Amino acid sequence: MSDWLEHTVQTEVTIPVEYAWSLWSDLSAMPRWMKWIDSVVITDDPEISAWKLGTNGLTFTWKSRILKQIPNQIMQWESIGGLPNRGAVRFYGRPNNVTIVKLSIAYAIPAIGQLMDNLFLGQLVESTLQEDLERFRVYAQADFAKENQSAAS
Repeated sequence: MSDWLEHTVQTEVTIPVEYAWSLWSDLSAMPRWMKWIDSVVITDDPEISAWKLGTNGLTFTWKSRILKQIPNQIMQWESIGGLPNRGAVRFYGRPNNVTIVKLSIAYAIPAIGQLMDNLFLGQLVESTLQEDLERFRVYAQADFAKENQSAAS
């Protein structure tokens, strides 16, 4: 018996929504800003990717299928084997090249996990996800600035 636990975090990135989308939709780049993600490999089917997560000497793997993808708006997925998880990343374009990136991730853990989540696991996961989004913000803004500097040259 498992419970699904969900965490949602967001950040504001000073880049156009199209640029944020293009960076995030390159799933193989995820390890650049997601601390626990070791690798993402796109399979022969572009809707399916193989993920490897590592933390504190533990390794988890799973395959994920994209369920919904609307460019510059949303990418939604669920695992199809391995670590049970699902989620979505949403992009909200704002004036002056500002984009809100909102990440929601849910994962299944045994019923005892609810207690662990309440005690410490939930806070650890949520703070790590928020840090990941902050790393994405820094990475994306630097990449966008570099791209614009190259274009201006």
